[in-house]
Amino acid sequence: MSSSVKIGAAVIVGLAVISAHADEIPRERITPTVRVFRDASPAVVNLSTTTVVTVRRPLGIDSIFDEIFDFPTVRPRSYRTTSVGSGFVIHSDGYIVTNAHVIDRAAECKVTFADGMELPAEEVARSAENDLAVLKVDVDKPLPYLSLGKSDDLMPGETVIAIGNPLGYQHTVTTGIISALNRQLEFGHGLSYSGLIQTDASINPGNSGGPLLNVLGELIGINTAIRGDAQNIGFAIPVDRLHDLLPSMLDIQRIRRVDFGLHFDSIEPGGVRGVLVKSVEPASPAERAGIKPGDIVTAIEGKETPSFVEAFSVLNVVPVGQRVRFEVRDDEAGRRRIEIPLMAMAQYDSAGALERHFGIRVREFSQDDLRRLNLPRPIGLYIEGVEPGTDAARTGLMKGDIITAFGRWPVSSLSALGHLVKQVDPRDRIPFQILRIQSDGFIRTEVVLQAN
Repeated sequence: MSSSVKIGAAVIVGLAVISAHADEIPRERITPTVRVFRDASPAVVNLSTTTVVTVRRPLGIDSIFDEIFDFPTVRPRSYRTTSVGSGFVIHSDGYIVTNAHVIDRAAECKVTFADGMELPAEEVARSAENDLAVLKVDVDKPLPYLSLGKSDDLMPGETVIAIGNPLGYQHTVTTGIISALNRQLEFGHGLSYSGLIQTDASINPGNSGGPLLNVLGELIGINTAIRGDAQNIGFAIPVDRLHDLLPSMLDIQRIRRVDFGLHFDSIEPGGVRGVLVKSVEPASPAERAGIKPGDIVTAIEGKETPSFVEAFSVLNVVPVGQRVRFEVRDDEAGRRRIEIPLMAMAQYDSAGALERHFGIRVREFSQDDLRRLNLPRPIGLYIEGVEPGTDAARTGLMKGDIITAFGRWPVSSLSALGHLVKQVDPRDRIPFQILRIQSDGFIRTEVVLQAN
């Protein structure tokens, strides 16, 4: 069986104990579950957070963290650093997938790998309605990562394997079967998840965000919830949903703040290995270069791109200002080569636009702010003031609050905000993630504000 984890240059110290006497173990004992765990566990991580104080959200929007496990317990309002969930690496550069509800209360996230390495993680993107999030850690070596399988051919009764950190017990492996497909869960506040995989593999609090794998070690789902009033009824988000969401969550224009104009879809059309061009912005560098919706990108900069993750990994390191070489296939012209310049996005007065639309004055974090608040890096935009009589003032926003996400997208700089706020039209209702730092911890909440 070929490994589903790409190890690269990483040295997996934590697994040395597992395989120290591998030559002495009879082959009959090396089951598919043992092989999958050995291959996949280096790419599975534990997620923990700093102290967080949780309050009821304005406008009646509560966190779904307590509901996601359906436990009839009363949870405390203050949390010290504790294990909250699992995740897994999807690219050697340090991109990690987890559940959105896992980081819902996190002021800051820390990632722990199988070999004991701990790194701070920054939120890159979140889809709360699909309960998925992407984090990023900075690394100086390639990380082991999972290959994404597919979930359109799953079979009830098929063996599955879950790896995660239930109740803080790191890198626990459990196994079971697919009990049913296309399940739906309701969590209140109009939130529901559909198309879920039901499994009897043991899943507990702390497993959330971890991988559900088949016997080939391929990722088929992301563990997300259990029924607290039952035994061995767990649910996972099918991996095909992650495939569908990654192109928008890891949009190269938003992440790198570049003018490019090309948007992808991860679907492999007609069995062709490549990335589908979903849309091309008018008058953009991509349109001027001649690429069009429906084209299939098979290689970028001479590197094959059989899936969106491979395409993103190449585009994410191309220097700004360089012309990017694409190999493209379409039904009319066959194969052709196209060059598209990766241009820096024009400066935009995002602070002025935010004040104009919402009456909120913001600035970036200074070094003095980081020292005063004991933060390792900027985590958002600092609110300097709120215009009286605005939605922002009525919901209680005040000077010193921090905007960590705008329209579900993380914003730690004015340049990151620019691409988002310039798309706002009057009367748009935009969700803001707000962090308030107090002497006894953090308050994280969400407000929805209407643009002027």
